[in-house]
Amino acid sequence: MFAGLGLEGKAEAVYWEMLKHPEADVEQVAERLGLGTQEIRDCLDELGRLLLIRPSWDAPGEVRAVDPEVGLASLLARQEADLLREQERISANRTALQQVIAEFQHTKQGRHDPDVERLTNIDSIRFKIEALAAKCSSEILGFVPAGAQSAANLEASRPLDSAVLDRNVRMRTIYLESIVNDRPTMDYARWLVESGAEVRTAAVLPPRMVIYDRKTAIVPLDPETTRAGAMLLHSTGVVSALCDLFEQVWKASMPLDAAVAEQEEELTAQEAAILQLLADGHTDDTIARKLGVSVRTSRRITAKLTAQLGAKSRFQAGVLATSRGWVR
Repeated sequence: MFAGLGLEGKAEAVYWEMLKHPEADVEQVAERLGLGTQEIRDCLDELGRLLLIRPSWDAPGEVRAVDPEVGLASLLARQEADLLREQERISANRTALQQVIAEFQHTKQGRHDPDVERLTNIDSIRFKIEALAAKCSSEILGFVPAGAQSAANLEASRPLDSAVLDRNVRMRTIYLESIVNDRPTMDYARWLVESGAEVRTAAVLPPRMVIYDRKTAIVPLDPETTRAGAMLLHSTGVVSALCDLFEQVWKASMPLDAAVAEQEEELTAQEAAILQLLADGHTDDTIARKLGVSVRTSRRITAKLTAQLGAKSRFQAGVLATSRGWVR
């Protein structure tokens, strides 16, 4: 009944027994409760610590239970005082933390451009993403141009995405269409949709990018390798331009389920993208990288399209696709 006050179990039973039978000694209380005398003495020690018993004036050497209206009220008052001291300690720690953060930010701004922060390793990038996700209050926008995602990336993203969506933050993400061929990534994208996020796909995407609350953006230092690091951008003009880019790609992309259904059509968006890249003269390696697929997959699709067009070369395939209006 009074576990929240620190009184529970055997000690609570002994206390109530002493209230009901004030004259009972240790042996009598033990007999009534079916406990050993040492257990009763341990409980009396606990009750004494809680100030719920006091020495008897009538029977020196014995103790009596303090009236609950006095004893339990006093116990509650002590807990309230402890809680107040803890709140004051937490408040002081919060103030100290804010001072440390302010000093850290001031130090960084003194060394660097306040609108650009360079993140040089994976740890610093992930720590920054965690911090931004925790502070985000309205919207997250993102490009995921790497195609199939590694198990480590999916595992690291799930708790962050879950926490953001639980706060009703709007999340819009655009993946490469090639994720329909990777079960783990596709399952994750579907989980995002079921959790309240909006997910679309596109055959080709700009470099990876995440925008938080339309105020801060993270972009790679080198789109070809994530290990090169990233840049954190705060400039209003730059972030606004990136938001406009996202909206343009979002309008041209398709919902997740539509990307799956499109695989059954005569010419998918992925195939159209490959034809466009062929017409623009890109190599197999470049095409594979832009679409987030392997070079083998890129060559297989290219061979299929070349045969479908009746072309004798990659260049001719691009020309024929252009003449048929399949690409620009």
